[in-house]
Amino acid sequence: MSKVQFVTIDADQAGQRIDNFLITFLKGVPKSRIYRILRKGEVRVNKKRVKPVYKIQAGDQVRVPPVEVSQSSEAPININLDKVQQLESQIIYESDHVIVINKPSGIAVHGGSGLSFGVIEALRQLRPEARYLELVHRLDRDTSGCLLIAKKRSALRYLHEQLRDKKLYKEYVALAVGRWPKSTQRVDAPLLKNTLKSGERIVKVDEAGKPSITDFKIERKYDGFTLVQAVPVTGRTHQIRVHAQFAGCPLVGDPKYGNSDIDRELNESFGFNRLFLHARKLKFREQRDSKPLVVSAEFDEPIEQLMKSLNNEAI
Repeated sequence: MSKVQFVTIDADQAGQRIDNFLITFLKGVPKSRIYRILRKGEVRVNKKRVKPVYKIQAGDQVRVPPVEVSQSSEAPININLDKVQQLESQIIYESDHVIVINKPSGIAVHGGSGLSFGVIEALRQLRPEARYLELVHRLDRDTSGCLLIAKKRSALRYLHEQLRDKKLYKEYVALAVGRWPKSTQRVDAPLLKNTLKSGERIVKVDEAGKPSITDFKIERKYDGFTLVQAVPVTGRTHQIRVHAQFAGCPLVGDPKYGNSDIDRELNESFGFNRLFLHARKLKFREQRDSKPLVVSAEFDEPIEQLMKSLNNEAI
C-alpha cells in the first residue's frame, strides 16, 4: 500500500477491536508491524490516537497509513490456477452471507505448514471484490465435503455462536474397517493432541485430554467394512478418526490412525487411495430470523466407485 487510506466503518465491521480490524484489512502484514503503527499513532480513529483494545463503531473514520506487505506474505504467484478454477464448480450454496463448498479431498482449508495455498486463499483469488471471506470451521486436508465460509463479519459471529451453542449440525459419513459394534452408538473419550518434532499432529485418547464426544450410527454393513454416520458433539482435531480407531474400527484410507494393510489392498484392488471421511451435511441458520438451512454435499468419484464395488459384497 503506497498511500494513506481513510476507511469509514460500517455496521458489519463495528464492535471489533481496532487491532483485529487491521489484521483483516491489512492481510499479509505481520502483526508486529500492525501493533507498531498503532503504538506510534500512525493509525487514527476520528483523527485521534487509539489503543489496540479500542472497539470501532459504525461511522468511525479510520486512517490507515502506508504499509509495505512482505513478499513472503502475499498470495503466492505459483498458485495452482487449475485447482482454483475447479473450486468454483464445487460451490454448492451461496448467498449474501455465506458460501458452502464441497471441498475436495487433498486440498487444505488454508495455506501454511509447507502448503502454498488452501481453499480460503483460492476463494479470495476467485473473488477479489469480496471484502470479507473467512472460514467458519475447518476440515482435515484429506476430508471432503461441506465447508462453510462467511462472507460478512456479522455472519461469522452468528455462525460461531451456533457452533458454541451446538446448534450448527455437522454430519459426516465414513467407511470403517471391520464390523462396527452395535453397542457403540456414542464414543465419549477425551482426546489429547501432541505435535511431533516434525510438526506432525498426532491425537490419542488420554484421560489428560479434552472432553470429546462423537455419535455414530450404522448405515450399511459390507463384507469387512461398515458405512457409518458420524456426528461430532464436540469439535476436536481428528476427533472422528481417533474415536473410530478407539472403537476398534479405524477409517479406510487414514494414514495416521488406519490399517495400512487393508488400505493397500483397496488401492491395489479398486484404486482407492484417499481417506473415506466425508462431511455430508450442514444445518444452520444464516441469520437469527431465518429458517434452518440444510446443505448436502455429494460424494466424489473415487468414493462413488468404491461404493459400487463394495455393493457387490454387501451382506
